[in-house]
Amino acid sequence: MRGSARSELAERVAALIKRCRAGRQKLVADGELRPEFRRLAKWQADRLCWTHRDLLASERFGPAARFFFTDLYGDRDYSPRDEDMERVYPVMVRMMPKGALESVARGMEVHALTQELDFLMIQHLSEGPEATGPLTPEQYADAYRCCDNGPDREHQIMLISQVGRALDSVVHHRLVYNTVLLARGPAHMAGFGALHDFIERGFVAFRHMHGADEFIDTIERRELAVMRAILNEEPASTWAFPEAGAGRKSQISLW
Repeated sequence: MRGSARSELAERVAALIKRCRAGRQKLVADGELRPEFRRLAKWQADRLCWTHRDLLASERFGPAARFFFTDLYGDRDYSPRDEDMERVYPVMVRMMPKGALESVARGMEVHALTQELDFLMIQHLSEGPEATGPLTPEQYADAYRCCDNGPDREHQIMLISQVGRALDSVVHHRLVYNTVLLARGPAHMAGFGALHDFIERGFVAFRHMHGADEFIDTIERRELAVMRAILNEEPASTWAFPEAGAGRKSQISLW
């Protein structure tokens, strides 16, 4: 990659690091996820688990589904991984091939956008007498529509698809895959364990599928359908899980 192109990509990654940090600071306080964000994230994680319960239960797709719904989105604090990314940035932009660096940038954009969308949601959900207690599909849908950001929602879904396809394009290269596995010890010794474990889980999960097109197409199609159902004010029964908001626990564990 020419110097100017690498410089532009490095600047893009640096900007995304700052964007992710800004989003994290809004959702994490005193080293813990803000309660209102954890409430939202838990509900969304349960909804994803219900919508894609067949993928989670699948021998072929289960590991990748759990990776998507825990490492790319979940009710947990991603600060250790994000902070590793900030520290390894100088080495990453010098050593990574163009394709790999662009995939990292796309993944960071998903993370940044997701944090921003969630922050807008909790601002709406934190208003009024129903700001605490179990979140209902109706409360969620009202806040979702109040944010009035359908194009950003669609962009988020498409970005997730792009991240999945980019990951699938590299996990079957034996040299790349073995390099990731061999880097486990050195990465932990160097203090980048959280970031390396995230990368390794993604590689292992996607390699296990032997092709991710069906998996990614299914998630994209279903998530776009959920988005449109909410925006079109369709009944929650068409997109939310049964007894949502009533303390129901998913029958399929993500962890």
